[in-house]
Amino acid sequence: MSSHSKDAYFVPEDSRWPVFGVPGMVLLAAGFSIYLNGGSSGMPMMIVGAIITLMMTVMWFRDVIIEDVTGKYNAQVDMSYRQGMAWFIFSEVMFFAAFFGALFYARVFSIPWLSGADPATSQFLWDSVSLAWPTAGPGFLDLDYTPMGAWALPTINTMILLTSGVTLTIAHHAMKHNDRRKIILGLAATVLLGAIFMSVQIYEYVHAYQDLNLRMDTGIYGSTFFMLTGFHGLHVTLGAIALFVILLRVMRGHFTAEKHFGFEAAAWYWHFVDVVWLILFVFVYVI
Repeated sequence: MSSHSKDAYFVPEDSRWPVFGVPGMVLLAAGFSIYLNGGSSGMPMMIVGAIITLMMTVMWFRDVIIEDVTGKYNAQVDMSYRQGMAWFIFSEVMFFAAFFGALFYARVFSIPWLSGADPATSQFLWDSVSLAWPTAGPGFLDLDYTPMGAWALPTINTMILLTSGVTLTIAHHAMKHNDRRKIILGLAATVLLGAIFMSVQIYEYVHAYQDLNLRMDTGIYGSTFFMLTGFHGLHVTLGAIALFVILLRVMRGHFTAEKHFGFEAAAWYWHFVDVVWLILFVFVYVI
């Protein structure tokens, strides 16, 4: 039966890329763990693992794009991709929910317990300590650091990311009307705004380390701050790369007004990143 038939389902050929991907990701994760624990081999392992993983990702996506542009996918395959992307974003929601949960637990439960909200237990945990958020924790009471405020860099970054969501939505509407020029301009603006966002965040990190003495090892506040903002920055970077690839594909004539799920998948991911930042901005910077 033809792969173009409504009742046909495209079954991809066996792929060799997972064979390369597994050792790459293992080296990347193991190297990162060793690096965090001060091992000298951590960074080289991370670099090798990152290179292998990147090559595997590029080549695997290349195969998928070739299958798409050669017309091997039908509506049933398209629905599978939509379901897969929806579950992937759900897994990302749970990923960030775990980190926001850690922040919630530290602020709502741990600090009151340690500060004597329950005298029956506080004397056994850390007697006579008085804490209020933001705090580095009882072991860092003499640490001289300044918490990161919501103004001005985080607020500027919030406006940048919200604007990028608008430019991406403009590009999406243009895609539905097959307006290539507006699609390219909207995507290019979105990628540029994502790059500016990351540049501002890098500057913010340098400012935190050099001027505020706010570091990853600054107790519970420092670890939660860099954990949440750092992982979000990683997602912004990945989202910007995905949108840049989509931009290149649009410039090569890929996608139509009726069939453009690759574009939609990257857009879903970017809007998810926007929402996570808004929640992060409120609970990490403002409150």
